[in-house]
Amino acid sequence: MSWYLAIPFAFLILAFVLRMPIGLGMLVGSIAYFLAKGLSLGPMINAMCYGLTNAYILIAIPLFIFTANVMNSGLITDKIFDFARALIGRKHGATGYVNILASLIFAGMTGSAVADASGLGVLEISQMKKEGYDMPFSCAITAASAVIGPIFPPSIPFVIYAMISGASVGKLFLGGMVPAFILCIVMGIYVYFISKKRHYPVGDKVTFKQFAVSTAKALPALLTPAILLFGIYSGVMTPTEASAVAAAYALIVAFLVYRTMSLKTLGRVLWNTLRTTGTIFLVIATAYAFSYIITSEQASKYIVEVLTRIVHTPTMFLLLVNILFLILGCLVDVNVSQL
Repeated sequence: MSWYLAIPFAFLILAFVLRMPIGLGMLVGSIAYFLAKGLSLGPMINAMCYGLTNAYILIAIPLFIFTANVMNSGLITDKIFDFARALIGRKHGATGYVNILASLIFAGMTGSAVADASGLGVLEISQMKKEGYDMPFSCAITAASAVIGPIFPPSIPFVIYAMISGASVGKLFLGGMVPAFILCIVMGIYVYFISKKRHYPVGDKVTFKQFAVSTAKALPALLTPAILLFGIYSGVMTPTEASAVAAAYALIVAFLVYRTMSLKTLGRVLWNTLRTTGTIFLVIATAYAFSYIITSEQASKYIVEVLTRIVHTPTMFLLLVNILFLILGCLVDVNVSQL
């Protein structure tokens, strides 16, 4: 292991400090490493291209992102929010519960925390502010409930993890359900006590007719997670195929059922999808370049030796990994921290 290994990590830290895109910092650092050692950039480019083209599951990422953007731009999130309000009904702090429930439903369509916070979250915070909720509480519960997105299927981070580890995407999706529901329950308990303490408003009384109307309007959107989960776990579709079906179904719902999307809006959706996908794929590609550098420097051997001295039990290893991810999660996006 040579001192040249410090070069890519120095650029990575510099990217943090200067608030540059992490993928760009990793790319510049990798190029600087190869140039400093007088090596050809060919192996790095080969590692990046191979990593992106050899994982069939990666196709699911832009399709799930596209589905999320269609849901947000097609105003389908409004229908989900209205359905959640009708379902919660007359309770103290009702809109707090609605926030959590709507995020759970939206997570089952998109698998993205960013899509939830940027689309549904804007509507939720606006409504909570209008009803007299504290702004810090409104923002906190919106941000916290958006975290359900990367846990509940179809989770984009799960897709990336499956690509890295070779794990089954279907099993990862299945494993994420219970933690997601537990997270919802714990947040619901928190909302209950805070709402009682601060005397937050009671939700509107909902008649059966109003509930039926809200359900009927939201039903086409609510079928999205049902189609995804049934398709994957029945064996009819792979997760990648399910992502394509979800994207097609979202377009049909936005264009033909709700009629809330135009060709101009579709162009904006495609551009936003391209931009988000490009950011994620740049990080994935440069992560393969980093992996090539670490392997060529035989750094993994030293890491294993250090861990062997420190870690003596599986429990200690899991504890260290969780602490590491907690620290990384404060600094970078979940997709970056995995890679």
